Amino acid sequence: MNTRKNSGGATTTQVRRQVTTERAASSSSASERRNHLVRLAAELFARKGFQATTVREIAEEAGILSGSLYHHFDSKESIVDEVLTTFLDDLISRYRIALEQGGEPRAILSEMVRIGFGTLEPHRAAITVMQNDWNYLLSLTGGRFDYLVKAEDEVERMWVEQIKLGQAVGQFRADVEPKLTYRMIRDTIWVAVRWFRPGGRLNTTSLAEHYITVLFDGLATGERSSQRV
Repeated sequence: MNTRKNSGGATTTQVRRQVTTERAASSSSASERRNHLVRLAAELFARKGFQATTVREIAEEAGILSGSLYHHFDSKESIVDEVLTTFLDDLISRYRIALEQGGEPRAILSEMVRIGFGTLEPHRAAITVMQNDWNYLLSLTGGRFDYLVKAEDEVERMWVEQIKLGQAVGQFRADVEPKLTYRMIRDTIWVAVRWFRPGGRLNTTSLAEHYITVLFDGLATGERSSQRV
């Protein structure tokens, strides 16, 4: 082992360890600052809209100069990219796990509902941005945000396949249109971000269970009326 001492008395090995530790600490600190900036920017995008939010406002919110922001991101688009991809990656990976675990279509669909409602708190800002700025982001040149459509298509395919499987085995009614049904479920979950408030009477778990009850058991009691109202 190399135990040569430098002029300050420390061994070469000790110096190397110190440098490695300092680099790791610096990297961790930079990562924390970056994540902090993403969270601040996401809240601004959700509150003001992506279009209306400026780089200067993000920097002011973070208490730094605008130029300092560019040490972490090359543009406002890069920040919203990270906000949205973090949400979509988390959502889709959870859906995939639910599908891989298998089970009856009703059980899988129930779990997917729970996953959807479970994103309302950790990804509230991202969901709000997707609702408010979807069309604008897709209109930007270069197709930078085309992945939004691809992600939406993949999620829709997962849900529709489970609804169709449920119909095939007799768990779901055959007279409902799978894609329309999925979109009604999707919109119910995502729109909840506008009125759901953490710390209220219902948390996201109980909110999901309530929705599952209404979805599968219905609102009316007794047999379904054959009359159209």
